[in-house]
Amino acid sequence: MRLLIDENIPCAVDAFGSLGAVRTMAGRDITSAAVRDADVLLVRSVTPVGPALLDDSEVQFVGSATIGTDHVDQGYLRRRGIAFAHAPGSNARSVVEYVLAALLHLITKSETALRGRTAGIVGCGNIGQRLADRLPALGVRVLRNDPPRAAAEGPAGFVGLEEVLRTADIVTVHVPLTTAGPHPTHHLFDTDTLAALQPSAWLINTARGAVVDNAALDAALPHGPPARAVLDVWEGEPAPRVSLLKQVALATPHIAGYAYDGKVRGTQMLHDALCAHLGRSPVWSKEAALATDAAAFTLTPPDPSLPEAAYLHALVRQMYAITTDDAALRQLIALPAGAQGSHFSNLRKTYRRRRSFARYTIAAAEVPPAYHTAVARGLGVQLV
Repeated sequence: MRLLIDENIPCAVDAFGSLGAVRTMAGRDITSAAVRDADVLLVRSVTPVGPALLDDSEVQFVGSATIGTDHVDQGYLRRRGIAFAHAPGSNARSVVEYVLAALLHLITKSETALRGRTAGIVGCGNIGQRLADRLPALGVRVLRNDPPRAAAEGPAGFVGLEEVLRTADIVTVHVPLTTAGPHPTHHLFDTDTLAALQPSAWLINTARGAVVDNAALDAALPHGPPARAVLDVWEGEPAPRVSLLKQVALATPHIAGYAYDGKVRGTQMLHDALCAHLGRSPVWSKEAALATDAAAFTLTPPDPSLPEAAYLHALVRQMYAITTDDAALRQLIALPAGAQGSHFSNLRKTYRRRRSFARYTIAAAEVPPAYHTAVARGLGVQLV
């Protein structure tokens, strides 16, 4: 069996080498010629999978190590009889931790408090629901907006987008990118939607770039709302709109879900799915890849006299310094247009090994008792 795998899927050779001959390459370089002789194709979100890629191939199984599937023409795969699997929920914790890091950075920089704010979570699937579960431990009121879930489960516990725009001072977006159906999300945040935000609102997009109309956001930011924006995803990737990049409060190269733990979980999910497709028992486990040196994951207690948000920010910076990713992407601004896309892609390809907050511990006796809930339930750090 011949397997072609995106080189950004970790542990590919270890996980799939016993199943066949593994070849890896950059996801954006995977072409119809590259897949022609492959039996199995494993990708991430940068590889569009459909007729143009697979018509002349022998591929019988496609896997995407991602939560989202908008880059995969699943109808085409079904018509061709090609099996498909993806990794829902694999990087949910990573994205939640990115949002928490962004919020604590913005709060600390503005010298305000996180406790007492209202967050509107637009899209309450694997990621949005996890975030909704975490934020109350940080003193944040949560409004959940998810029309498909509200239709399926009943309206209790959900609010309309209009209420989110009218009420929330933090709006964080976690919807799939869709262009059809009763609730399309392409340009869900357009000129009118952005104008309906509270003047002081912060907008965070870690979903897909086109959920937010980047031209409209570029035009809105000098005047507000939103007052500040955090973008991890961009229309036109891997070449984001430079004028918008200059304006946002935090800019990162589509890496919110790139914590190593989540990526390895995605590998495990594809490995298990492929083994099931082949009628074989799984032969690889993620545990060895995720093993840690406990000493390396012990946090240094911050100054206990710090206000809560500053204390939490000091902890988070030991685990994930989001400003490092921001600074790396902003180097793109000085590059010629022809080199910007390569810079964006290379940041993703060479991304450092960031670990989940859940891997870290801190001595409970070193944490002010009033902050225990925020540290343990909000951030997900282990108190020992």
